[in-house]
Amino acid sequence: MYDVREILEDLSDEKFKNFSLKLIPTNSNILGVKIPQLRKIAKDMPKEDRQSYIDFHDCKSLEELMIKGMLIGQLNGDIQTILPYVKKFIPCMDNWAVCDCFCSGLKITRKNMNAMWKFIQPYLHSSDEFEVRFAVVMMLDHYICEDYINQVLEALDSVKHDGYYVKMAVAWAVSVCFVKFSDKTMKYLKCNNLDDWTYNKSIQKIIESRRVDNETKDNLRKMKRK
Repeated sequence: MYDVREILEDLSDEKFKNFSLKLIPTNSNILGVKIPQLRKIAKDMPKEDRQSYIDFHDCKSLEELMIKGMLIGQLNGDIQTILPYVKKFIPCMDNWAVCDCFCSGLKITRKNMNAMWKFIQPYLHSSDEFEVRFAVVMMLDHYICEDYINQVLEALDSVKHDGYYVKMAVAWAVSVCFVKFSDKTMKYLKCNNLDDWTYNKSIQKIIESRRVDNETKDNLRKMKRK
């Protein structure tokens, strides 16, 4: 059996661990292994061990949990056979790092846009902070495109959760919408239901983008709520 825990302990970096502890509030033990190394572990895991790891491995560290999420992202097959694994994994997320890494790895979304869109909708209105963030980051990673931009803006506007990591995700998503679809997003910014903090943070993140011209940034500064 591919001994993931032993490999992780060998790769553990104390300096990176201490850095991660400051950035990632979590109930999981943090070993201090970087994401590219985790991806390599998941990629190198023998195929005969992957399903067992997903189904039975007791993840005692943040990194082990991230690897489980990566392995779910590598699953092949019909979307309806994979979604139960996604659904089971979501409650395991208690921090932004696991959430965001998991979302970016769900490449099956691109071939099953409609099915995944329907799947994430209930999570937008969950009472759990990271379930909502999951839905928002899924939209951010996979749905800010011509076919879905209107639905994404409408969905972001419907999010009503006071969690910091939800608000940050919404602001981040709005800023990416602006970079990719400036006219539609500007129209949205002029008429929306975002709370003041999220609205202002959205504008701040747009202004921080190098892909937005200075004149537009000046106009956006004038749009901030006081």
